[in-house]
Amino acid sequence: MDFLETTFYYNPLRSWAIAISIAILVTVGLRIVREVIERRWAPLAERTKTPFDDALVALLRETKAFFLLLIGVYAGSLALSLPEETDRILATVVILGMLLQAAVWGTRLISLLVTRYAQERVEADASSATTISALGFVGRLALWTTILLLALDNLGVDVTALIAGVGLTGIAVALALQNILGDLFASLTIVLDKPFVVGDFIIVGDFLGTVEHIGIKTTRVRSLSGEQLIFANGDLLQSRIRNYKRMFERRVVFSVGVVYGTPSEKLQTIPQRIRAIIEQQEKARFDRCHFKAYGDFSLNFETVYWVEDPDYNFYMDVQQKINLAIYRAFEEEGIVFAYPTQTVHLVAADPQPRSGLEAGNHSEEGP
Repeated sequence: MDFLETTFYYNPLRSWAIAISIAILVTVGLRIVREVIERRWAPLAERTKTPFDDALVALLRETKAFFLLLIGVYAGSLALSLPEETDRILATVVILGMLLQAAVWGTRLISLLVTRYAQERVEADASSATTISALGFVGRLALWTTILLLALDNLGVDVTALIAGVGLTGIAVALALQNILGDLFASLTIVLDKPFVVGDFIIVGDFLGTVEHIGIKTTRVRSLSGEQLIFANGDLLQSRIRNYKRMFERRVVFSVGVVYGTPSEKLQTIPQRIRAIIEQQEKARFDRCHFKAYGDFSLNFETVYWVEDPDYNFYMDVQQKINLAIYRAFEEEGIVFAYPTQTVHLVAADPQPRSGLEAGNHSEEGP
């Protein structure tokens, strides 16, 4: 019994034995609890589609042994009377261990989110999945930078001065790479806000085509003539983009001109005939048809209708059917389409022109 009362580093050996026992029990107990929960939750997580149970299992698996050991040691130290400096060092070590474990957990969560999003988007939009993966790397870098700064702060380093120095360096780097960083954040905006995705047909200024790839810095568009157009993401966000893939229906306006001299009773029947032709077409909704104007060489009728399908080829098929039907109807009614014509009036000239004086003031002399 006297041996257990022997003092070692300000505490009797009895207290050290109790502290070590507590540390071992807490460490082993936490490890057993972790493994039991993991075994129970893992099969359930595989059967469900919710991400929360998957995240819980992943975090349990990423709980490191050193973290459990640190918790056990700290719990055992509570049974001892240690010097203030030793308590401070132990508390710092525990905090650093907790920060490191938090960084591991955060890294795992970011990886889970990126992987889940990439799997959901890989078929619909592979390029956005690639961009999200790159942004996941940026997120992990920001996480570890924050953990490092917190660790240095706990070690007594003047983080304020360090952040100020890093901030000045960051400003210089940002100024040097402002175009690249601008395109990077523009890529993030495109991925999250989705003004367009891969496969959309867009018009940007005088350029048009189908989006093929959305990268971190550029977006690639395949034009109608076959060449690939490459836009900086920053330039795209500053432009007016027309996305025809988001069109739910298409408004169509076309004009028909007939010749002057067409009888008025036939002119009155043209709007009704065109309306009947449009209403016979599939997914076509008539809006209006009017005798709009007297043209230079034609009487002009303007027609408006809607195609209830955004596909351009479908619209062209409908318009072709309408044009052929109008042509047949006009042919049956004897209505003639107008085309640019000019009428030239020829006036015969005087074969022996006379001056104005001779023509207006002449006199006859007698014999």
